[in-house]
Amino acid sequence: MFREQLAHLIDKADDMNVCGQTDNIRDGLALITQTQPSIAIIDITLRGSSGLELLKDLRSHGIDLPTLILSMHDESVYAERALRAGAKGYVTKNEASTGVLKAIRQILKGEIYLNPRFMSRMVSRITGGGDIAIEPIQRLADRELEVFDLIGHGLTTREIASQLNLGVTTVDTYKTRIREKLNLENSARLRFEATRWVQLREQSAG
Repeated sequence: MFREQLAHLIDKADDMNVCGQTDNIRDGLALITQTQPSIAIIDITLRGSSGLELLKDLRSHGIDLPTLILSMHDESVYAERALRAGAKGYVTKNEASTGVLKAIRQILKGEIYLNPRFMSRMVSRITGGGDIAIEPIQRLADRELEVFDLIGHGLTTREIASQLNLGVTTVDTYKTRIREKLNLENSARLRFEATRWVQLREQSAG
């Protein structure tokens, strides 16, 4: 529903139109290859693997395409990860429609787009001008964060393995690494903290 609303918003603009849309990274990569768009708008939360994996796939295939990440997640969780993976901008779904169009146009001009408030925080952190605590969650690698998020949404190990197209043993390895990085003593505590993290993010997004 949100994707259709966004497509309608873009098609109403005089200077742009949508050339395709899908909900997973495999079809997304194929669609980008076929249509060769000027920009791709990628949701972090896709069916199967996350939008970050699509960014990495584009780079591994040598596809130099400007990309805007659109997400329900706060910038502090994913924006820096998205930029490191090759995105040129990041907006949240609660941003006004005019902000989304502004981001698209800014990226098409070859610029980076971030919420000004978050940009200020990033600059402060980089220059050492602010005392910004790095959340423990930032210690997780992209795939570990993806697994942590799915644990928080109540998925079992087998369900996570199926959704991410990974082996069960691989998922167990990721879970062990997450526990070590977050200093969690057992699987029950991991589930509790993951669930709490997801609930807090959903509350802030809502």
